[in-house]
Amino acid sequence: MTDRFDLTGRVALVTGAGGGLGSGFATALAAAGAKVVLCGRREGPLVTAADAVRAAGGEASVVPMDVSDAESVAAGFDAAEQAFGTVDIAVCNAGVAIAAPAMDMSEADWLKTIDINLNGCWRVAVECGRRLRQAEKPGSIVNITSILGHRVASAVAPYAASKSALEQLTRSLALEWARYGIRVNAIAPGYISTDINRGFFDTEAGQKMLKRIPQRQLGQVEDLVGALLLLASDAGRYMTGSTIAVDGGHLQSTL
Repeated sequence: MTDRFDLTGRVALVTGAGGGLGSGFATALAAAGAKVVLCGRREGPLVTAADAVRAAGGEASVVPMDVSDAESVAAGFDAAEQAFGTVDIAVCNAGVAIAAPAMDMSEADWLKTIDINLNGCWRVAVECGRRLRQAEKPGSIVNITSILGHRVASAVAPYAASKSALEQLTRSLALEWARYGIRVNAIAPGYISTDINRGFFDTEAGQKMLKRIPQRQLGQVEDLVGALLLLASDAGRYMTGSTIAVDGGHLQSTL
């Protein structure tokens, strides 16, 4: 039986690929056979992540991309096509979180969060969708949302709002693009251990937060890989407009 999770011959573009989640996604997609394009604003972390992909036997290309700039997004897709061909998997992972009470937050910080987390995903998804339609190829777009698109927490109003809106965008694009064979789905991670948050979860406040997760533990980047490969591959070919929560049961908790 053919492995429906096999991505051999596919070209995957990952935004925010220099960070913990993004580099993990790139590694997993390459391990499944895809040629991977790692995108982001900081070249150093991208090069490190791409080197790790190549060291494991995968094919990788580094492409500068600022998702807040439509011209940068288009140029990034041009570079990806020159390297490997038409992108038929796009993982919209780039995002920011600015923590502050709403009354203390500047309008600039609000707009920055919305622009990168929501508008940035829209720019990447639309660029990918247009090129797939022109090439008459099917494809898969995976947006990385958050459980905070479903439940709230203090001092992250723009982040929560952007992730909730991104899920509605996911459903809207899925409806529009199904006729072209372009699937659009989302993954909503819970609290995942990365270099950025690991120190916080070692603190008393972090440990208290962990107790509100039914599984009583942080997720690891590799815990997202199953959902990613399902949505990116033919194993999920009848899925579009779906969001998969990977959160240790957090959304089920009333704590």
